[in-house]
This record gives sequence, structure tokens and C-alpha cells, in this order.
Amino acid sequence: MSIWEQFSLNGKVAVVTGGTGVLGGAMARGLAAAGARVAVMGRRADVARQVAADIVSAGDEAIPLPADVLDEESLKSACRTLIDSWGSVDILINAAGGNRPDATVFGDLTFFNVPRVALEGVVGLNFTGTVLPIQVFGEPMARQGNGSIINISSMAAQKVLTRVMGYSAAKAAVDNLTRWLAVDLAQKHGAGLRVNAIAPGFFIGEQNRALLTNVDAPPRPDGAPTLTERGQQIVDHTPMGRFGEPDELIGAAIWLASDASRFVTGIVLPVDGGFSAASGI
Repeated sequence: MSIWEQFSLNGKVAVVTGGTGVLGGAMARGLAAAGARVAVMGRRADVARQVAADIVSAGDEAIPLPADVLDEESLKSACRTLIDSWGSVDILINAAGGNRPDATVFGDLTFFNVPRVALEGVVGLNFTGTVLPIQVFGEPMARQGNGSIINISSMAAQKVLTRVMGYSAAKAAVDNLTRWLAVDLAQKHGAGLRVNAIAPGFFIGEQNRALLTNVDAPPRPDGAPTLTERGQQIVDHTPMGRFGEPDELIGAAIWLASDASRFVTGIVLPVDGGFSAASGI
């Protein structure tokens, strides 16, 4: 097998939860360009259809697969649809997740008065919303004895970031789950079934755009948006001096999904512009 063939995803079937989001959508398009047939999952059926249509328009294969990562029955229905359509599941990327304002410790909201419902909501979406898709789509992978599960973690799991207490704890749980499952699944179902994670640094998406950029201000002369104080703090602590671009996650996703990483399991891979390496001094 040539080096380029190792990175090919030809003949593979992939599911991307959160495929309707900025980062999940970029990875869905990237897997398809590498040869995979991609099922785009999200609660917003119209957006899932649009992302899938964009992939097909580019000459690749995709279908929309609307489902809620916290609804087991919708996940099971989606899995049946996928198996009926394409016969297998080979790759699962768990990109669904996010934070919410009432779980963000800032201003009048302190650790001591974070609403329980908000905390449980964030932990549920990011952690349980990773566990359930693995249970549903990982089962056919276990039966066939091979597959690649890629969880999406965050720098918030590795570095203490102010404000995002619940989100950080949930993503730290995703890191631990990744390692635990890597061991459990390899021992019980063979070395062909792998579990890894990608830990993005700071990327501008739908949820954090207003937090990191002055959305109503004119762009800078170079076309980049002007940054809020928090956005500037992040850039100042990122050695590459900028936010990531969504397509900069694609290479890591293809590597972890492909045979090029067939002896890699249980890792959490930073894609962060050096943020995790910097001390701030």
C-alpha cells in the first residue's frame, strides 16, 4: 500500500454528528473529498440536507441523516437508515456539542449560582451526546471488528479557561472516555476498532462569534474582524497569533479515520496553533 493509499477513505462510510455546524461541516466535506460516503447528522434537517447537497455538488457522496444525539430512538432509526443505504459504518466523528450562556461563569453568574439545569444541559450535550452515538453506531463497528471513532474534545479540557466551567468538565470527560473506550474496545473487539479525539484550539463558529469578535464593527484593513477583549487574549496566548480555520481540522480527521493511523488509539490530538504548548510567559 502506497503512502497516499493509506490516507484514502475510498469505500468507507462515515457519520458526522454535528455535521450541520461550522467545524463538523468542514470535517464532513473533508472526509467526502478523501473518498468516504458521508452521512451528515444534525437536528436541523434543512441544514443537513444543504451540507449533503454541497458535498454532492462537489462530486462526492453524502446523505442527510437528521437525528438528535440525545435521543436514542432517533439515533437508532438513523443507524438503520444508514445501514440500509450503504451497508456499514466505518467512521464516526462526534462533533455535536457546545456551551450555553446560563452555564458560563461571568458577570453576576458565579460558580455558586450556576443553575443545575444549565450545568446538566451542557454536560448532557457534550458528554452524553458523545456516548449515545458511540453506543448506537459503534455497535456495528464492533460486529465487523474495525472502525474509527473520533471524538471532538477542546482545549478547555486541558487548560483552565475562565468562564466555561461546565463545558470544560464535559470535554474533560470526553477525553477520559476516549482513552477508556480505546482500551476496552481494542481488548474486546480487536485492534481494528480504534478510538481517538481531536482537541481543537480556538475556532470562530456560530456559538462564539459574538464572544470573540465585534460583529457590528467594520473589519480591519486586512479584512479580519476586530476582536473583543477575550478574543484578543486568546490570540495573544496562541503562538501562531490567530484563530484556526475550519478546514485546518480536516487533515487530522482524515489521518485518524484512515489506515495511516491504524496503530494509533487512545490519543487526544491538539489542533490549536500551539496554544497547549505555550505557558503565557
